[in-house]
Amino acid sequence: MQYNAVPLQKLIEQFERMPGIGRKTAQRIAFYILGLPEKESDEIANAITDACRKIHKCSVCSNLTEDEVCPICRNLKRDHSVICVVEDTQSLMAIEKTKEYSGTYHVLHGAISPLDGIGPEQLTIKELLARLSDDELKEIIIATDSDIEGEATAMYLSKLIKPFNLNISRIAFGLPVGTDIQYADEVTLSRAIEGRRTM
Repeated sequence: MQYNAVPLQKLIEQFERMPGIGRKTAQRIAFYILGLPEKESDEIANAITDACRKIHKCSVCSNLTEDEVCPICRNLKRDHSVICVVEDTQSLMAIEKTKEYSGTYHVLHGAISPLDGIGPEQLTIKELLARLSDDELKEIIIATDSDIEGEATAMYLSKLIKPFNLNISRIAFGLPVGTDIQYADEVTLSRAIEGRRTM
């Protein structure tokens, strides 16, 4: 027996499709939206429609932008001799927050995952390779996640990039700040040791 009106049920189902959103959270979001004044719910709907219509991939790095070329690629103060390859725009945003990196990016829009039916052809690898013949380019930093898919993608990319005679580096993974060593897992600890630096 269905307890909710059909439009409400559809709304809950749409939120439930989002990553990390379970049934209860989807219901909470749906009821929150239903409780908003019509003007505010219209603003949310319009913001979604507007974003979906106006945002697309940057023609250079595949970052999400509303312009032909994103602000990072257009910025002449950035170091265009370095490209940091990331899985998604969220990773790019996380690196930008550190204010430690001043190069450019390339966004893959995923990672190689045969179990999910994602191969190299579903990612923007072809677009990345097209950028590697630039004489100004000196280094590629591979900043994919440290999970199985991220590691597989990093290995695949390094093999493709090697013939271009560029410096290829991989971001170091290790212990989060404030973590006790005794509570870290073996993989994290081994990565922390591998990624050590001189003091």
